Amino acid sequence: MSKPDINEIPEFYQKYVQAVNYTDLIPALINSGNETIDLLKSIPEKSADYKYAEGKWTIRQVIAHMIDTERVFAYRALRFSRNDKTQLPGFEQNDWAVETNAENRKLYKLIEEYNNVRASTIDLFGSFNEEMLKRVGNANGSEMSVNALGFIIVGHETHHRNILNERYFS
Repeated sequence: MSKPDINEIPEFYQKYVQAVNYTDLIPALINSGNETIDLLKSIPEKSADYKYAEGKWTIRQVIAHMIDTERVFAYRALRFSRNDKTQLPGFEQNDWAVETNAENRKLYKLIEEYNNVRASTIDLFGSFNEEMLKRVGNANGSEMSVNALGFIIVGHETHHRNILNERYFS
């Protein structure tokens, strides 16, 4: 499916979808994932604990956050695609970030995990037919379609890739 109309996206997530430079979901997931992998592979292990300011996440924590968030959004998409009408809860990203055990994980393992999660997300969205992609559910008090969730995943990733480039590597 194509990139959804921005008005179909909950306001909080609109900035993510606006950041997506691709119009079709599966190529967006593939290409954006490859861009992220290329960036992450350029980071030396010795830099993985760098924070650009006090109170900000380390590079390891950013990667773990990207992995966690993609899993949450893919799970929401799975539930909605199956016509599950249960309202799903939100999650507190800052609370989760400190609980990832990122500081004890090797950078290459986080990159490998990210790559595996993205491959699973591509398989999941590739399994949906057009009707499933149009289905809508409610998470954290906001309604969104399965298709929108796919673009939110790409946009969220793009957002953090941009932050890495602008604040960690500039």
